[in-house]
Amino acid sequence: MDAGGDRALHSTNIALIREVYDSEYSPHCFSMELEKALDSHCSYIVIEPTQLGDETARWISFGNYLHKTAVISGLTSIISGLAWPDNFAPQAPLSILSTLCTGLYTASWQFDHCVKYQVERDPRKLARLPILGALTAASPVVLVRKDDTKRKILHCTVSLAAAGLCIYRLYWTIK
Repeated sequence: MDAGGDRALHSTNIALIREVYDSEYSPHCFSMELEKALDSHCSYIVIEPTQLGDETARWISFGNYLHKTAVISGLTSIISGLAWPDNFAPQAPLSILSTLCTGLYTASWQFDHCVKYQVERDPRKLARLPILGALTAASPVVLVRKDDTKRKILHCTVSLAAAGLCIYRLYWTIK
């Protein structure tokens, strides 16, 4: 990070990754700068380079999709198991899907710093950021650091409960 402040972390705990191309700063440095910002646990990360911002937003969205799929399929598995105790067919595939999504999420995002961030799209919240007036990109991607502990506990608990209920019912069906 340079001493001039353009690429430095600001005192407001906002990291700004500028889309600046000069002799010392090439495009591959943008991802390294993002890694530094993620490692420093900034509250906000503003990404001006379009390609890096889009890739990061897609990665976070895919993680959100896995999380939601795990929770929804797990809850649906539990509800179907309780609603139709004599019919095992709808519960098992939903339980398996929930468990697979939780496993993939845990394996892929457990050590990834992006898991702590969400893409901010609300214009009212974005307008409150003091740095937005200094941006050069028309549509930067803004990441907001969020605590994901409850999220992880939720999808793990739902998936384990769905799998446990499914295994319990399978055991008593076979026995």
